[in-house]
Amino acid sequence: MAEGTPVTKNLEENEVWFRSRCEGCADIKLQPMLLGKGGSVHVLAIYVENTVPNLILEESVLGRMFIEMTDKTPGEVYQAVEANSLGLSEAEPLPTREEAMDAMLAGNLLLLVDGYNKGLKIGSKGYPSRSVDTTDTEKVLRGSNEGFTESVKTNTALIRKRIRSTDLKVEELTAGVRSNTRLVLVYMKELVYQEVLEQIRQGIDRFVIDGVLDSGIIEQLTEEDWVSPFPQFQTTERPDLAAMEVLDGRVVLLSDNSPVALLLPSAFQDFMNVTEDRYNRFEIASFERLIRYAAMVFSFLLSGTYLAVIGFHTMILPTNLILSFAESRQGVPFPSLLEVLFMELAFELIREAGIRMPGALSGTIGIVGGLIIGDAAVSANLVSPMAVVVVALSALSSFAIPNEECTSAFRLIKYGFILLGGLLGMYGIVLGLYLLFGHLARLTSFQIPYLMPFTGKGVAGYRDERDLLVRAPMRRMRYRPIYAVRSQRIRLRENQKVRGDRKHVCR
Repeated sequence: MAEGTPVTKNLEENEVWFRSRCEGCADIKLQPMLLGKGGSVHVLAIYVENTVPNLILEESVLGRMFIEMTDKTPGEVYQAVEANSLGLSEAEPLPTREEAMDAMLAGNLLLLVDGYNKGLKIGSKGYPSRSVDTTDTEKVLRGSNEGFTESVKTNTALIRKRIRSTDLKVEELTAGVRSNTRLVLVYMKELVYQEVLEQIRQGIDRFVIDGVLDSGIIEQLTEEDWVSPFPQFQTTERPDLAAMEVLDGRVVLLSDNSPVALLLPSAFQDFMNVTEDRYNRFEIASFERLIRYAAMVFSFLLSGTYLAVIGFHTMILPTNLILSFAESRQGVPFPSLLEVLFMELAFELIREAGIRMPGALSGTIGIVGGLIIGDAAVSANLVSPMAVVVVALSALSSFAIPNEECTSAFRLIKYGFILLGGLLGMYGIVLGLYLLFGHLARLTSFQIPYLMPFTGKGVAGYRDERDLLVRAPMRRMRYRPIYAVRSQRIRLRENQKVRGDRKHVCR
């Protein structure tokens, strides 16, 4: 039995309790009504403004329900409410006042009927939300342009739209003792590991927090290695990517009021892939993927390697290139390390200003910062032209990384490599790479190695080696990743019946 104060048959007692809880809440409406013949049945409707359609309009379902009940006897009204004989969608009797209050605050209509000892929750349009639109953070040239919204119901429907199977399970949870934010786990029952599901549930229940206003709070609280700058949960605003990963055995976590979904578990390779890798031909997908990995290396290693070479290992450069570097640095008063740090911080400032400025001005900020400030710094002999080129290439490479959280991690560790390369030369770069790969190698996401499939190929049942730096043709990608249970690893097979028919035709 549910814990809490039960709803009684005395409407006045229930009304006193709800009015005391809603005191000072001008947006919560408590509207007394009379139903039945001659207004013999007293009813109290409780709802949040703008979440329920007008109760007196005949065009609305609620309006038609109230109009139909005006001609019923009290017994018929109780029977209609108890049995939901009117066939209202999402009509649910709630035995306790606390459950009824939570349902009302979730955007539903709550009916309290005199003589009926339960609160009736009636699903309505809910809180205002943004309509389905394109996503700005994950641009693609091929594939769906739909993006998640702030409504968890809409986001769930966008996934269900792509996977029309009852094997797709939608599990509702609640987080935040004061916000009562609804979370949803979406997964394929036959594909997902039940141990992973249980770990996700335990991670959500591990902390008691006042409010969860975005999926990023859940992400930070449930990560295994919360000190690492690298994200251990993949994020996406694309329903097609979420559906694609669900079919690979992963779990999608949706949070109400957030357009960003979490994909669990996650490995490093997932942050470098995009949906177009599946939609395009394997030659183009492989070429673009190699470019992204090269850009990832340049984003954190280029500036530090430049400092190491010009400061300690100039002998590895051709003579003409050495003379060109020396000529470009004539008149620059700062050492190379401070010069590169100054330019890197200037680009970070330009990037942050472009993000925070309104859309019409963000492009202007980039042009002004990249052209005018850079040219002025070189003309004033504050930095060398080569330093501007190196830092610009490093910044441009970071934009080629598909996942913003992964980009932020490499932007951060880039400064460590700048210091190591500027102070220790190539020995510092090698030391930094050793520490970086050691850190990535020990990370796990729900017991799956973070560097999978580059490491851990000996795991039993693992067969998706064809989707690494180079993507194999679609007809050869027969196996799901390690996220799916071993008995369901095969995702693509040839239809033997069609194959037999084709042979018969050829004869």
